[in-house]
Amino acid sequence: MVSEGASVELRSVSRRFRAGGEDVWAVREVSLSVGPGEFLALVGRSGSGKTTLLNLIAGLDRPTSGEVLVDGARVDRMSDRELDRLRRGTIGFIFQSFGLLPLLSARENVELPLRIAGVGYRERQKRVDEALAFVGLRKRAEHRPYELSGGEQQRVAIARALAARPRLILADEPTGELDSATASTVFGLLRDLARMEGITIITCTHDRLVMEMAGRVEELADGRLVTEGRREVLERTLARERSPFAAARAAPPGEAPTGSGLSSLIGADYAQFRRPGSAGGPRGEPDRQPQGNDGAKP
Repeated sequence: MVSEGASVELRSVSRRFRAGGEDVWAVREVSLSVGPGEFLALVGRSGSGKTTLLNLIAGLDRPTSGEVLVDGARVDRMSDRELDRLRRGTIGFIFQSFGLLPLLSARENVELPLRIAGVGYRERQKRVDEALAFVGLRKRAEHRPYELSGGEQQRVAIARALAARPRLILADEPTGELDSATASTVFGLLRDLARMEGITIITCTHDRLVMEMAGRVEELADGRLVTEGRREVLERTLARERSPFAAARAAPPGEAPTGSGLSSLIGADYAQFRRPGSAGGPRGEPDRQPQGNDGAKP
């Protein structure tokens, strides 16, 4: 689906706001590089600057100083038209509140951004079918959001982002309204997108479960990246508190996780989304209803 994920680089990025006549630094001197296909989690307390950093990467906000680059292009210098093309063609978004339109079915919610982008009917249907199959919701395609559980709604939101075939997905607290078991499923799905499709994933969260899923974790505190010593302490602390829900084994590129991993939980059809030429992974698996509890009644 995606030949290679996007690269992201932040160079001494700061963002200052004025509040009550005082300067408030939401982000301060952050330098960070994220490689194609990497799954990066930004962790930290509320107010640490995580969401601001995602907004700067997406061009939804501009830094007070520093440089933001996606695939080597200066996002902080782009015009509104260039930013619009970047968001439609390169970046997909996943939000905590799902952002689904209540009167549209799951299929229609996934399809809507493609309609806006002018994608033809046949191509739209193909992409929507593939995206819903990947998140295990093909048989729930005609259901409206109120007929879906919280976990299913978030998977529809992921399918919506995925249908545009982005090379970078930015996820802002995607499991904030989900229980731990369902959060594990969602994070597992994001991990598999990075491993199997090469999509670059950057998510911000305060959920400790993400430590088990992300390929790399960076901590923000008071708008700054923490020092190496503090990060090691964080990783050791979280390792002692490992969640029993994150037991999916690591799988090489092109192969679906097995056992208690995502494929057994939601029945994703990985064969449709495997990149051309990649080896391994199931072929021709039947689409089936998700197994397990999403934490809410359908």
